[in-house]
Amino acid sequence: MLRGIYLVCCFILSTIAAHATHLRAGNIIVKRVGDCSARKYSITVIAYTNTLNTNVLFGGDQDYLDFGDKSPRVLVPEIGPGHPNYTVIDAQRGIARAFYTIEWTYPGPGRYTISYVEPNRNEGVVNMDNSVNTTFYIETQIVIDPFLGCSTPPDLLIPPIDRACSGKAFYHNPGAYDPDGDDSLSYEMVIPFRDRNATVLNYVAPNAQKFYTDYATGNETDDGPPTFGINPLDGTITWNAPGAAGEYNIAFIVKEWRKVLGKWIAMGYVRRDMQIIVEDDCNNQRPDLQVPKDICIEAGKTLKETIIGTDPDGDKVKIEAFSQIFEFIPTESPATVSPDPAVFQNTPGKLNFVWNTTCDHVREQPYQVVFKVSDSHSGNGVSLVTYKTWRIKVVAPAPTWKDAQLDVSKRTATIKWDPYYCTNAEKIQIWRKVDSTSFRPDSCETGMPPGLGYTNIATIAAKTATGAQVSQYIDTNDGQGLAPGAMYCYRIVATFALPEGGESYVSKDTCVGPIPADVPIITNVSVVKTGTADGQMRVSWKRPFDADKALYPPPYKYEVYRATGYTRSTDSTLVATLNGDTTFIDQSLNTEETVYNYSVVAYSPNSPLANKFVGASEVASAVRLDSKSQVGQIQLNWTAVVPWSNQIQAYPRHLIYRGEEGVGEENLVLIDSIDALVDGLQYVDKGQYNNTPLDEGKTYCYKVMTRGGYGNPKKIPEPLLNFSQMICVQPGDSIPPCAPILSVDLLDCDQFKLDKNSCQGGTYTNTLTWSNDASSTCQADISKYRIYRSAVMGGDEKDDILIAEVDGTTTSYIDGNLPSFARCYRISAVDRSGNEGKKSTQVCNDNCPYYELPNVFTPNDDGKNDVFSAFNIREYLIGCGENCDPPQRLIEKCARFVEKVKFKVFNRWGQEVYSYESGSENSIYIDWNGRDSKGVKLSPAVYYYVAEVTFTTLDPGSSNKTFKGWVHLVDGGQ
Repeated sequence: MLRGIYLVCCFILSTIAAHATHLRAGNIIVKRVGDCSARKYSITVIAYTNTLNTNVLFGGDQDYLDFGDKSPRVLVPEIGPGHPNYTVIDAQRGIARAFYTIEWTYPGPGRYTISYVEPNRNEGVVNMDNSVNTTFYIETQIVIDPFLGCSTPPDLLIPPIDRACSGKAFYHNPGAYDPDGDDSLSYEMVIPFRDRNATVLNYVAPNAQKFYTDYATGNETDDGPPTFGINPLDGTITWNAPGAAGEYNIAFIVKEWRKVLGKWIAMGYVRRDMQIIVEDDCNNQRPDLQVPKDICIEAGKTLKETIIGTDPDGDKVKIEAFSQIFEFIPTESPATVSPDPAVFQNTPGKLNFVWNTTCDHVREQPYQVVFKVSDSHSGNGVSLVTYKTWRIKVVAPAPTWKDAQLDVSKRTATIKWDPYYCTNAEKIQIWRKVDSTSFRPDSCETGMPPGLGYTNIATIAAKTATGAQVSQYIDTNDGQGLAPGAMYCYRIVATFALPEGGESYVSKDTCVGPIPADVPIITNVSVVKTGTADGQMRVSWKRPFDADKALYPPPYKYEVYRATGYTRSTDSTLVATLNGDTTFIDQSLNTEETVYNYSVVAYSPNSPLANKFVGASEVASAVRLDSKSQVGQIQLNWTAVVPWSNQIQAYPRHLIYRGEEGVGEENLVLIDSIDALVDGLQYVDKGQYNNTPLDEGKTYCYKVMTRGGYGNPKKIPEPLLNFSQMICVQPGDSIPPCAPILSVDLLDCDQFKLDKNSCQGGTYTNTLTWSNDASSTCQADISKYRIYRSAVMGGDEKDDILIAEVDGTTTSYIDGNLPSFARCYRISAVDRSGNEGKKSTQVCNDNCPYYELPNVFTPNDDGKNDVFSAFNIREYLIGCGENCDPPQRLIEKCARFVEKVKFKVFNRWGQEVYSYESGSENSIYIDWNGRDSKGVKLSPAVYYYVAEVTFTTLDPGSSNKTFKGWVHLVDGGQ
């Protein structure tokens, strides 16, 4: 097929130009050195250069690396033939690879864009103007954040230069992976840059019409126009199909995303500039790959697979594999392939893959293996390739049970498990529910599924301080004892430390009980009638059938207590006293707007004991129904806090009742049911009933009937049936709430400096309060508030991190356990339809930084004033702890919120005699002992100092301060 012969000629001429310059492609790879707190990175600029008809090398006088932190740019030295960082990749086509590496430490948290710029690109790039005079620019962004953690941008294993054949679909994959192991990657095509935020001139996409003689049939199969793009999920670039021969440059971004509190946050990216060399028509068909399906494998097992490569022309094929799992050092059990290195084989070719997985390979995200098959087509030397991706997730095995014992007298359970197979697990989650289930996870289902009704009652360290594995837990139900009448079942999950994260399969059930029912067993708290003043509740219970009848003979007298909310505090009210009856109808209630909870107390009037008290039931709340109105549908959610389970295997289905507004609660009809073990406690009404879509002009009313049990059906019959209140809602609400008015209790620095605790560091608390515009009509249906936090004053909303969601009736929030006060906040309201309103105006609290140095010290080893230190109260706390009362003058002057100190001392002639920098084991207090940098004792005299202090503060104007002064070094005698 003839495609743009004139461009072929242009390409040939460009490759023999006398002054053709050099940069074809490249990117910047950044790797963290040490832990996050060090903020140190290794930065590598990788460039692919043109070597034909030019002696220009990578690096030189105008070639700058910018660290993105406002520090001076660095000139990259020339790197060429003979240098260890220089390699010729393809001599025939004039392609070489060069790189430059430098380590850099960043001054503090932030989002830094690292960039490299160099004149110029190679001559003759056909999809931009005047490439020979266009600068080459690449960048990579990193994030250092105390809340998000530090990012390590993606690494790219496959070179950014590739060959394509005119008329044949082109495929490429960069082989990107996340070194941290906990983040997800996405890909997007962008325009190449010539400088920061400046695109190259007159860039056109490779599939632009100008590169084709017959654009309408420009794809490989001649039945449609050519396409060009990148898969946003796996990064595969597809160009179907190249037109005119020539050199094309493209650019794409690989973004790193981290999930924080359920929200994906952009952590950084790599911007790669890539070159595709298209050569003329070739009589060749593309090879193909047979790759295994994506798989989950249990840690400790061996994964063996064979990858098959075939070629329809019968050409030999070469199969290559790219992944970080091949880069592991031998002690980390890397995956292997054979043959390695790859060689051309007769079709069908085979690549044998083996990986002995270990617990160290467990992580949240799957590993990605990119396979590439090339054919050996001779023709004009252009071979075709195919890329395919295989994802492997290594999952930790389920913990296994050893024993479970019930202590009837204390109503506690002791559960024990075998020492866990993966000794690198960080935590063990303890999950509990009433009643058992036969659930078993599939091969890729980790952790506790959300629909089974288990509650995470504890998360404990997998090891003790001495390194021994923890393998038991005593369940006291927060000191209240397990509920009488119930059978309790437990499952456990092992979790692994970030950044890789990951969790195990959930264990099988182990159960204890039923607990003896020696108190009343509450079974029903059901809404009989919904109303604001005439609502009714039905409360029922079982008598204490396991009570000692000799001590507590029936019949029993019962007292019924009521309180508001899901759980009981100290606000309960006696609402009924009954002789023998086990059902009570509570009337004249606001069941429409209020959720109620009940408990029952039993007495034995005929007991021989002076105290006739038998016992009190557990507290049980009503079922509370809520809704989210959406376009064309209504979502229902319900909850209850009860001693039984509303998600039981014998009766898993909850019933949904509906009617139009005004039909009356008793006339609602059954329209559907849900499996609570599969769907959880929610239902979405899309008009399934009678296949009739919901009318957005109508209001629909709903009730839900739950079905539950104690896991003790022989003595407490199942199912326990309870109704929610009726709720009425109209579909289609799209109006979000207004922005709340937010305030933060600001730090009073004058008062703060008087408190000795301000000198000791520790953790801090910010208290937020908010209100709504009372005159606004867009606040009526608020269901919750979302609280966002940022470490950037005046920053964009994209810097905000969701830290909490609170109920719509709440008007305050305490953000605690903070390393400092320096935080900014915004808050938004969410209505019942799920519409989130605009965020409030940003409100910030900042620290009160302080640093002061004395002007005299006596380093004579007498134990008094021996070192030159910033003011502090350390010596007053040694030996007497918090009960000491340091002098108030020291409290007011002590160092506060200091992040880093650089300190230099000069003699009277201006010569530096001593230098010091905090960090590692070096204190921010300096503690200079009066000796010079070589350890030689200095003579008594007046010395001058410069202290550069970095404070932890939101205000950039207050974060760095230089202190200049003098200090008198006095011998003092001994």
